[in-house]
Amino acid sequence: MSVLRWALGRVVAAALVAWVVTTVVFFALRAAGGDPTEAILGGPGSQASAEAVEQARSDYGLDRPLVVQYLVQMQRIVTLQLGDSYARKQPVADLVGAQLPSTILLAVLALVLAWVIALALATLSTRSRGPLGRAASGVTQAGEIVATVVPHFWLGAVLILVFSSTLGWFPATSVGASPAGLVLPVVTLAVPVAGFLGQLMRDGLDEAAASPFATTARARGASESRVLWRHTLRHAALPAISLSGWAFGSLLSGAVVVESLFGRPGLGRLLLDATSSRDVPVVVGTVLVVALTYTVVMTIADGLERIVDPRPRGAGRDSTADRSAAPEKAIV
Repeated sequence: MSVLRWALGRVVAAALVAWVVTTVVFFALRAAGGDPTEAILGGPGSQASAEAVEQARSDYGLDRPLVVQYLVQMQRIVTLQLGDSYARKQPVADLVGAQLPSTILLAVLALVLAWVIALALATLSTRSRGPLGRAASGVTQAGEIVATVVPHFWLGAVLILVFSSTLGWFPATSVGASPAGLVLPVVTLAVPVAGFLGQLMRDGLDEAAASPFATTARARGASESRVLWRHTLRHAALPAISLSGWAFGSLLSGAVVVESLFGRPGLGRLLLDATSSRDVPVVVGTVLVVALTYTVVMTIADGLERIVDPRPRGAGRDSTADRSAAPEKAIV
């Protein structure tokens, strides 16, 4: 029953997210100015006649009151009909479906790389010994902070300058199925998230290393490496797993900049082009799919946390005492 309630709660949350996202995007686009009819007629330079403009507005229901247009849009969402693109004259579902795999691949690879970098930084920082080790730990922590705040567009431009223009190792654009074209976009997306996850893991490892269950493991003769990989790392990974869903959402939003910078097809470029042309159905459909994808990933992250966390489901997950007691019992 608890699993059923959890699943129902996620479904309700997804429906609420879909409603809020659709409402905010729909009215924000209209408040931003511009006439969607221009997208229907080929853009601002189409020089369409007044009769053509009125006919287009009538055909697409843009002559109705704004509230009526909003209700029609919501009806489409409920019936899983995203409508047709004003500018491209194609179903929005087809346009989004064609670009979604590329963006998902980019975000997943960036999340995996971010986890690898964060894990390496956290373990190196916590296992440093002596003056040189502490100095290296300080440099690592400073690198994590810098990585967290570095803008995607700046990092991407630097990577293109160094590894594409100067060294010629990787292409500057990510067009086609070449794996080499994925390297720079993936690194650009992964580095800021890696800095954030690395700080979380490092703090969690420091806390876990001083906990009673770690002390008990050492007293039983376990080496520091065994304590790290068998006990403290699982403890430290919990907050990072919890925020991996948020990190994936951040990667999806960062894809707008990265895909444009590297000339890579995906939802980011589709959304940017649709926003510029006031193609309302494409903007709403794209943002809705991204929001629902984020909800699915958050659900997966929550499920992984439940699997990794060794404490009983009703043992008060937020209790600091329980964080130490449960792993200690597992050792015994």
